[in-house]
Amino acid sequence: MFERPQSGERAILVHIEFRTDDKREELDEFRELVVSAGAEPLHVITGTRQRPDPKYFVGSGKAEEIRDAVKNHKAEVVLFNHALSPGQERNLEGLLKCRVLDRTGLILDIFAQRAKSHEGKLQVELAQLKHLSTRLIRGWTHLERQKGGIGLRGPGETQLESDRRMLGIRIKQLKKRLAKVQSQRQQSRRSRQRNDVLTVSLVGYTNAGKSTLFNRLTGADVYQADQLFATLDPTLRRVNLFQDEHIILADTVGFIRHLPHDLVAAFRSTLEETCEADLLLHVIDASNEQREACIEQVNDVLKQIDADEIPQIEIYNKIDAMERVEPRIDYDEQGQARRIWCSAKTGAGIDQLKEVLLRTLRENHCHEPKIGASDDEIEQDDATSVEQVG
Repeated sequence: MFERPQSGERAILVHIEFRTDDKREELDEFRELVVSAGAEPLHVITGTRQRPDPKYFVGSGKAEEIRDAVKNHKAEVVLFNHALSPGQERNLEGLLKCRVLDRTGLILDIFAQRAKSHEGKLQVELAQLKHLSTRLIRGWTHLERQKGGIGLRGPGETQLESDRRMLGIRIKQLKKRLAKVQSQRQQSRRSRQRNDVLTVSLVGYTNAGKSTLFNRLTGADVYQADQLFATLDPTLRRVNLFQDEHIILADTVGFIRHLPHDLVAAFRSTLEETCEADLLLHVIDASNEQREACIEQVNDVLKQIDADEIPQIEIYNKIDAMERVEPRIDYDEQGQARRIWCSAKTGAGIDQLKEVLLRTLRENHCHEPKIGASDDEIEQDDATSVEQVG
């Protein structure tokens, strides 16, 4: 076995187009993922095939080309913009003599870097272990069987079986801890519901500007950056709209095309902030040429988590990056706001957005609104009391 590099920063990128693939990945987005992970793209290898090769995913000739690129550029990791099977990943590592990661592994690495809260770290570890459990190989030939001395000889347990057993134990522990966190979140939600507080959740494709909009509406200082998955842990804050009328706004992780199902499952408790919301603000990068595809991907994930029936308003953000686009509200035939054009960066159109939120709040509360959860309760909900989960 080769020595795995510690840094993994110098990377060769591999992107293959399949003629029959109707769900192809975008190369530009892949580059953004690589940069977000902290890697340095040295060289991009592209190609076209009818279907993936069972052994190397790419053909033998393309595999040799990748090996030469690794050697010439002294790369430490090869990143595929595709999902690799455990066998393909293992065969490529044996040929290339360096670490190989597929798209799912790359996203998991970014999530591991972004997770700050205890809950987020638990969720990332759970997703990583589920991914790793399919990639355990028999790499301990010198320990084929764990044998004892006289009277203790026997088939024993293989190293592979031992690794799988330990992974299974750890996965069960993580699920148990996350169940406690989920219970705490539900208690906080019930408290908000008793106080008749409208909960609005920001959803959208990664890097659409959700955190920037969140900070603009709440005055908070949530981390924001022009990179994919800048936000991972959910944050809840109060937004005062008029006197005692306010809402709770939740900022959540961004979505991406072909988000791994295990990742969606692992972040179920976080995504429940979206599932339990009264209204979704679907933040869209209006300047993105691929925005229609991004909208479709977000709606697909919302359907996966059973949040597709929640009322939704589309927020076309980043109009400051477009020419001759002014802030406005688009209404449907019933007079309901369905699309708001604004810029979270400059603040253009934010007042119109607040007016729509205030109107929605009043339509959902025919009676005199109550004063909702206190700031302390919201802060406690944000932290999810996770430090007590051990």
